[in-house]
Amino acid sequence: MEEKIRTLTEKLLYYSRKYYVDDAPEISDYTYDQLLRELKALEEQYPQFKQPVSPTDRVGGEALKEFSQVVHTVPMESLQDAFSYEEIRAFDQRVKEVFPDAEYVVEPKIDGLSVSLRYENGVFVEGATRGDGQVGEDVTQNLKTIRDIPLTLPEKIPSLLVRGEVYMPKASFEKLNEERDQEMQPLFANPRNAAAGSLRQLDSKITARRKLRVFIFNLQAAEGFSFETHNRILHEIQRLGFPVTPGFQSFRDIDDVFREIEKLGEKRAELPYEIDGAVIKVNQLAQREKLGRTSKFPKWAIAFKYPPEQKMTKILDIAVNVGRTGVLTPLAVLEPVSVAGSIISRATLHNRDFIREKDIRIGDTVMIQKAGDIIPEVVSVDLKKRPETAEIFEMPNVCPSCGEVVSADSDSPFIRCINSECPAQLMKNIVHYVSKDAMDIDGLGISQIERFISEGLVHTPADLYLLRKENIMNLDRFGEKSAENIIGAIECSKTQNLDRLIYALGIREVGRKAGKILAASFQTMGALVGASSEQLTDIPDIGPVTADYITGYFSNPGNLDLIRRLSEAGVNMTYQVTEQTKIFEGKIFVLTGTLSRYTREEASSLIEARGGKVSGSVSRKTTFVVAGEKSGSKAAKAKDLGISILTEEDFEAMLSKVD
Repeated sequence: MEEKIRTLTEKLLYYSRKYYVDDAPEISDYTYDQLLRELKALEEQYPQFKQPVSPTDRVGGEALKEFSQVVHTVPMESLQDAFSYEEIRAFDQRVKEVFPDAEYVVEPKIDGLSVSLRYENGVFVEGATRGDGQVGEDVTQNLKTIRDIPLTLPEKIPSLLVRGEVYMPKASFEKLNEERDQEMQPLFANPRNAAAGSLRQLDSKITARRKLRVFIFNLQAAEGFSFETHNRILHEIQRLGFPVTPGFQSFRDIDDVFREIEKLGEKRAELPYEIDGAVIKVNQLAQREKLGRTSKFPKWAIAFKYPPEQKMTKILDIAVNVGRTGVLTPLAVLEPVSVAGSIISRATLHNRDFIREKDIRIGDTVMIQKAGDIIPEVVSVDLKKRPETAEIFEMPNVCPSCGEVVSADSDSPFIRCINSECPAQLMKNIVHYVSKDAMDIDGLGISQIERFISEGLVHTPADLYLLRKENIMNLDRFGEKSAENIIGAIECSKTQNLDRLIYALGIREVGRKAGKILAASFQTMGALVGASSEQLTDIPDIGPVTADYITGYFSNPGNLDLIRRLSEAGVNMTYQVTEQTKIFEGKIFVLTGTLSRYTREEASSLIEARGGKVSGSVSRKTTFVVAGEKSGSKAAKAKDLGISILTEEDFEAMLSKVD
């Protein structure tokens, strides 16, 4: 059986290479999947014979507890950015002063996440993120799910270390955001963020579903072969089965470099992946060594960054969308225009103050841009092209969904509908309640919830617990099995911890983190309902505005009735402290630098809620240092003492273990 598993593994690796590397598939997808299924079944029956490079790892394995750290044997340096041709010309002059005959390789700058891949004797053994350039995260298992990455090489090279860029194709990105939108989850801002988030999943099965790809752009180190030019290296590693940065070209004259940059920029929108610039590198490796590097960047390379693409179009109308919290958001309905590879027909106008400040009117010709964000925005108005018929827009006095009078926030430029029975909010509130980060009721998406609402079965989240299998089975396109699954998922949600229920209620300014803090502080829903503003603001992470939103929510009779009905349905109303909740017990953390996702107080509370302690200084007793941007002496001291340094992503991954 060992021989059969080995033979089947080798066959599948060969077919995978023919498909992904040589672009010459020899068998159908169906046949490949059948062989893969056969191998997986054999491996489950005879796990002792599973090969280290098994293609079944492509679909993901067991979830990791956390990522370990990898010290880069070759630093993963960043490049100096240039935003004008003058800066590129100055770079050329510095190089040509030393090497008048210098040649450059120009490559598209893939907008993704930089990684290193290590091979020993032709076998992929380790993959890591860039991290801070010196220390990264071990994401080997997740990288194995990327089918572009060869698990074995055609030659048993003793040691090989390459660097590449993991990216998410535009099509995969759009599909992923469509799915997240359906589930009412936050959308990824751009493919780069999506790729980074996907590669850092503790569960490699999730990474496998995200359809990531990779381009290799550099040889970091090798034992067994060497070359004189970067150009030759790219051809050689391509021969070994790696997908290399496409379309790289060599030039001696800087004006030819400029023309290549322009050429890449012009076809940027047509590419199936995002690029945000072009990289210019000295081709000769010996010249690179002599040019050296600064304390931050190599002197032999520079990255030209493209500005965000902008287009002119006309505002045909201004629509108003009602969000889950009742906020009315104006959206510009545009004459369709292609921007950064997408046909844009709507752009956010944020709020009434934004419209007034830019003096945006219906009928105006405006400049819009899509600088990596999902929803494009209006940059400016061309007043010279304003028609006499242009209409001044005013936010409505009544909700476009329910017709009730709207209210203006006293502390913000937002207008909101405060009708708790507003249809637009009702559906979104229930979708939020069942979402993965809230009560996690699997199988209930927007379409199912819309159906239940239209049939009069559900009016509030509490009504979900009154559903019976027969109610669902009587609806078209619902079978007995699907009805049983939905009822089972609803029943299972009753045991969710209190912090999830608090978040699921949709109280303004109360997200996942605040839900955890409130649950840990008050322990029961009853205690939280009865809390005064003073008690709430005594918690370091709860400010007066958030406290007012919380007390205001619980002073509403309809909301209190909802909580009563949820309790009567058997939904858990207490904070259940488990061993997993106390995962930081006995551990000492030090926070340094600027954290983008948390304030220092929020991060400290989250650590302390899990049994950990936060210290202001690094010592040998320190367990972890959480290092944000511009972390200084504390991170350096931790490195000297051999203390684990966590990125903010590492910290979030550790927190997610109790989610």
